[in-house]
Amino acid sequence: MKYWLFKSEPSEFSLEDLKNSKNQTTFWNGIRNYQARNFLRDEVKKGDGVLFYQSSTVPLAVVGYCEVVKEGYPDHTQFDKKNEHYDNKADPKNPTWFMVDLKLIKEFKKPVTLQAIKENPKLKNMKLIQRGQRLSIQPVTKTEWEEILTMGS
Repeated sequence: MKYWLFKSEPSEFSLEDLKNSKNQTTFWNGIRNYQARNFLRDEVKKGDGVLFYQSSTVPLAVVGYCEVVKEGYPDHTQFDKKNEHYDNKADPKNPTWFMVDLKLIKEFKKPVTLQAIKENPKLKNMKLIQRGQRLSIQPVTKTEWEEILTMGS
C-alpha cells in the first residue's frame, strides 16, 4: 500500500462535492502534468490512501482522506471538445492522460492546515512543504500519513 496527497481547488472540486457524490466516490480527472499523470497511470493502486488537500482557499489544509477504488484508466475529458480539459493531441488508441477513482473514507474533525504541517517536526521532509513542489499529486510516506491522520482526528 502506498500513500498520496491529492490537491484540489474547492472552486473546482471540494470535499463537500465528494461527500455529496454518489456513494461518496468520484473519478479524479483533469490532471495535465506528466509527472502527476505517471503517478496516476503507473503507481497509484487500488487500496492506496489519499490525503485530500484543498488549495487556493483559506486555510490551505488536508481536510480528509480517501481510498483509491479504481486504478488508472484513460481520462475521458481529454477527448471531449466541450470539456475544459480537452487535449487535441490526445489519441484514443494511445491515451495521454489518466485518472483514478476515489472514495471518501473520513472527513477530518479539524482540518490539518499547511501551517500546522510546516510546524510539525515529524513532517519536515514532506514533499508538500518543499521548495518548488507544486505537483497536484505527490507521494506521502507512511509516517507522514499516520501523523496527518492523528492531527486531523
